Amino acid sequence: MNIAFFLLPKNDVVAVTMDYTLRQTLERMEYHRYTAVPIIGKDGVYVGTVTEGDLLWYMKNSGGKVTFETASKFLLKDVPLKMDIKPVLIDENMEGLISLAKVQNFVPVVDDIGRFIGIVRRSQIIEYCEKLVTPELQANNENR
Repeated sequence: MNIAFFLLPKNDVVAVTMDYTLRQTLERMEYHRYTAVPIIGKDGVYVGTVTEGDLLWYMKNSGGKVTFETASKFLLKDVPLKMDIKPVLIDENMEGLISLAKVQNFVPVVDDIGRFIGIVRRSQIIEYCEKLVTPELQANNENR
């Protein structure tokens, strides 16, 4: 099995860049109902992943400077990322992908020079495994 089988290509992924404002980032996450999105550099390199928690903690710790009303004046590049969402290389083995998917909702996928090429969602891996296991479970239940 190859990681590319599970890949959601970057054209279909909601992502942001470091020059997004906090407001743009929040609105994009809200619109798509995501709690985290990848951050892509201008050169296409995967930079990290921003979460709702990162944004909320930044606002909380701003001493009242950053509010929902002023969020359009602050850039994402100033927000510290609390979670280290690690990417995998496109040619990584499935064990590497699964070990990250156990602790991340999605796994960013990059090429050999770090350019973002898409994500693998944990739910896709689980759905695939469910299809493999379901016929076996049905057979076991019929034999009881």
